[in-house]
Formats: sequence, C-alpha cells, structure tokens
Amino acid sequence: MIKHIVMWKFKENKEEKMKEFLEGLNRLKGIIPEIKNIETGINVNPKNEYDAILISEFESMEDLETYKNHPEHIKVSNLCKSIRIDRQAIDYEF
Repeated sequence: MIKHIVMWKFKENKEEKMKEFLEGLNRLKGIIPEIKNIETGINVNPKNEYDAILISEFESMEDLETYKNHPEHIKVSNLCKSIRIDRQAIDYEF
C-alpha cells in the first residue's frame, strides 16, 4: 500500500476557494476507483506554516499515477494551482 500525503499553503483571502478545492478532492473517492482512502483537513494551529493537508491511500504507485492523471483529479488540481503558494508531498509504503 502507498500513502500519499500533500500539504499546501494558499494565497491570502482564498479560504472559500480552498474549501471548494478540498471538497473536490473528497468527491474523487466516488469517481476514481484506485483511491482506497482519502482524508483532507484544514490547519487549526496558526503557528503552523501550511494551511491544508491531504492523506490518501492506494494499492500501488501505479494506482497513484492513475489517480494523478485522471481527468477529474486534473480539474481539481488546476483549481489548487491557481490559489496555492507552496506544496509539499511525500509518498511511502506501509
């Protein structure tokens, strides 16, 4: 199994767009069968540098690549790219 974790820092005054983006990610669970689990969260600690997180699980790196290249994920990702300042990610086996 692969765990895919991503954190984002968003531009100022983009809270509504950030929520729209995260809701879009969560909807992908019912659209992309390769997603085994998906969870998003908004940071509640103002001392932390990043605003939101994605934790998702896939059977394999191939399934993760299928997810990344799926047209519905690309739509959601394009929204994120328009409002983010920074992105950090890690993928690991568990």
